[in-house]
Amino acid sequence: MSATNAPFGLRPAFHPSGLDRAQALAGGITSGYATQILKGQPVAYSASNGVIVPITANSTNAAWSGAFAGVQWTDTTGRARVSNYWPANTAYTAGTCVAYFYNDNNIVYEIQADGSMAQTTIGNEYLFTNVTSGSSTTGLSQATLGASTAVGNATQGQMRVVDLAPYVDNAWGDAYTIVRVVNSNSQMFGAFTAFA
Repeated sequence: MSATNAPFGLRPAFHPSGLDRAQALAGGITSGYATQILKGQPVAYSASNGVIVPITANSTNAAWSGAFAGVQWTDTTGRARVSNYWPANTAYTAGTCVAYFYNDNNIVYEIQADGSMAQTTIGNEYLFTNVTSGSSTTGLSQATLGASTAVGNATQGQMRVVDLAPYVDNAWGDAYTIVRVVNSNSQMFGAFTAFA
């Protein structure tokens, strides 16, 4: 499988406590927000109004908070909706939107690299690639770890590799290795980082 390019964004693998629960953020997305947010897409808190937005940058200063997990709302006709992704330009009845996303800094995620990763990459920090790619049919993100985006000690990466995802069809050196990572540039933990 990791010889095939089939990205799925960020997928929570585990939490040291055994609880990898998504946060429910009331009013977490602005009504009519014009950009889709896909399941597994890295998201950040907006500086302007405290809602979550997808990150669009894969630069060394692009902090993120977690991975999008889904949303529920009541549309303007009064129908309750539940989706694993936010459809762009969706309006909802005031006070009905709840966005779900994983934002605990201790969550270990799985993500597919856009190239080959060796075991020597454990502990290194990398940037996202394809952060806005995905499918509105499946609702899944296609964000990947940039295999060629390793950053040096003086630069802050977005995620740190901690392990190989333990699947029978996944091995170090595969063409599109699936690795386990943690957030290394969090908006909410460590040094202060201004919201997006």
